[in-house]
Amino acid sequence: MWNHRDSPSRIEKRFEFEEYQKISIFLKKIDELCKEKNIYPNISFGKNFVSVSIFLDSTEILSNEKEFSTRLDNYFLEK
Repeated sequence: MWNHRDSPSRIEKRFEFEEYQKISIFLKKIDELCKEKNIYPNISFGKNFVSVSIFLDSTEILSNEKEFSTRLDNYFLEK
């Protein structure tokens, strides 16, 4: 589940991985999706996680942002 935060308005999620190699594959998919959707979230990662924060242009989650987050969830489930 994505968490909605205020000040600044954003949605965030942390994805947990068992293997670092899967993080690399996930990051590549995020890169491709960023270019496709023209959305560039803040991303941090470590040995077993990737954290993503998508900053919103309004207080509501727009369809483009919702699709972006849903596709990230789907990529994670493919792992």
